[in-house]
Amino acid sequence: MSLPVWRIAAFRGNLGSERLERPTRGEVRTGKNMKADFLSDLSEIVTEKVPLASHTCLRVGGPARWFARPRSVDHIRELVRRCRNEGIEFLPLGLGANLVVSDEGVDALVIRLGEPVFQSVDWGAAEARKGDNPVTLSVAAGADMHRLTSDAVRRGLGGLERMAGIPGTVGGILRMNAGGRFGSICDVVRDVTVVDAAGEWRTLTRDEAGFRYRGSDLGGMVICGAGLMLEPTDPKQLRARFREIWEMKKNTQPLADNSAGCVFKNPPGGSAGGLIHQAGLKGRRVGGAVVSSRHANFIVTEAGATAQDVLTLIGMIRREVADRFGVELETEVQLWGRQRARSSEPIG
Repeated sequence: MSLPVWRIAAFRGNLGSERLERPTRGEVRTGKNMKADFLSDLSEIVTEKVPLASHTCLRVGGPARWFARPRSVDHIRELVRRCRNEGIEFLPLGLGANLVVSDEGVDALVIRLGEPVFQSVDWGAAEARKGDNPVTLSVAAGADMHRLTSDAVRRGLGGLERMAGIPGTVGGILRMNAGGRFGSICDVVRDVTVVDAAGEWRTLTRDEAGFRYRGSDLGGMVICGAGLMLEPTDPKQLRARFREIWEMKKNTQPLADNSAGCVFKNPPGGSAGGLIHQAGLKGRRVGGAVVSSRHANFIVTEAGATAQDVLTLIGMIRREVADRFGVELETEVQLWGRQRARSSEPIG
């Protein structure tokens, strides 16, 4: 099978017009100078000390030590390899829809796949194969899930309507295997393309991706795209189903507020939101962070909120639910930086 359009385009980029200068044999860089300049020749795509609050749905958090906007898969491979060689952590970032960044920020390289090549969807190939059942749609990791879902419904390709009301990019949604009562993204995944921790380009099957409830084995990699298996379906039926799911979420979740989605995973056989509600914590506030009155498993932020407000409130919820019901809630949101609740235990 030929490479999808986005994969071909992603390899056409290069690392800039100037040749990359690597240390000559015998030249050794150490200490602060090594870490300060290991990306200096990639200034076209890398910026230092970039505030992350505006890149997250909670609108809180400090800066990234380095922030990269790669323009090709080759860029990603080079960035990951340099991080590996220098012992620097790299963190892929989507829309920041399931993320809390500490107020101190992160001493890491944040990789944001925001360039057009990483937002592409190969609708042409999918339309040409509409006689197949199912159709495989090739999607780049930076594509917006809400737009992708709406377009799939309009084109009569079913399977993604279950994702109605779930914000994020395809890559972020794959990493956490996002979903809800109507299903999860893994239900429609055929394969996932990644740059792994060694800087190598790989295609993983659904089984190799290790999908599980609100998780996967895709951490420590940069997700570049995926093949999604969609069913040709009557667009009218899909629109009705999409609206049904959307309306249910709009009526029960604070979709218009700043939030990171569900904060906690549901415990086995139970509901995190139900336990938080029963504990009387709806409306509980720490600074500018508040437990939503619409859905207890959402924390929303107001003007002036800090990441520590959110983290302290998360710790408070965990302690009170554990004390009342003997249930240890596990966070669903991703946490970046050195973050602890006011209690002595780490969150995670």
